[in-house]
Amino acid sequence: MHPAPSVIIFTVLSGLGFGLLTFLGFGLPAVTGWAAFFYFAIGFGLAVGGLVASTFHLGNPQRALKAFTQWQTSWLSREACLSTAALIVLGIYAFAAVFFGVTIAVLGWLGGLLSLATVIATAMIYAQLKTVPRWNHWLTPLHLLTLSLAGGAILAQQTAAALVLLLVAGAVQVLQWVLGDRRFAERGHTIETATGLGDRGKARLFEPPHTGSNYLLKEMVHVVGRKHAQKLRIIAFGAMIVVPLVLVALLPTNPFTAAIATLFYLVGAFASRWLFFAEAEHVVSLYYGRTATEAPYQPSHSR
Repeated sequence: MHPAPSVIIFTVLSGLGFGLLTFLGFGLPAVTGWAAFFYFAIGFGLAVGGLVASTFHLGNPQRALKAFTQWQTSWLSREACLSTAALIVLGIYAFAAVFFGVTIAVLGWLGGLLSLATVIATAMIYAQLKTVPRWNHWLTPLHLLTLSLAGGAILAQQTAAALVLLLVAGAVQVLQWVLGDRRFAERGHTIETATGLGDRGKARLFEPPHTGSNYLLKEMVHVVGRKHAQKLRIIAFGAMIVVPLVLVALLPTNPFTAAIATLFYLVGAFASRWLFFAEAEHVVSLYYGRTATEAPYQPSHSR
């Protein structure tokens, strides 16, 4: 699929922000006063910044409020409701911690759990899509959740948790790549199944569906070269997992170490998330002559 910058920014920043807010809600670290102010400012800034970025991918951003109305059937709507609830609850918790030096444990735990639920809801937006086999797997929510918590642990300066979560997130990321590469073929999707002509033999594209490009080709059909993808995977894994792991393990636990490790984490996370979208094959691509090894049919403009 086409990697939209707004969605990449949204999932990476909000994931990191809610990961940090989860730890803060659980009292890790247990901060009050100015320390709490700076921690929560970073968490809220990342979470809200990511959520705002997501609206730029909407055809009509002014209708974003309607996302709250379909919570019974839509994971996107559930994400909107959960994220708002998490920010409100943790906003009250942060206000008490900053201005009164009081940590209300019940609110903190509730806000932390709502933050976790928000990340899971975001992941389920993609995991529910049967039309994208690479995403339609239990690894998708686990992938986004472990990365969110790993980044949050780094920012919260929770060394032991960061080391464990980075290792787990790294293992899940590799597994997601390995199994994801097989998903489309394992589902058995072909141009024959897409057109319903499989009982008549091998099908091939005779004429394009149209003579020009369209929304489906722009948004749902994207091809990334195998060599290019492998290089990006190495960069993503190295910057997102290996470098932060080394920094957190070898350097003293302080804000400087957390900042440097987070910067590397973000570089890798953006590369990983770009691949998350770019390598996702939508079954609609089969109508354009797309296979696992061929580029999609490009309509001719010469007619």
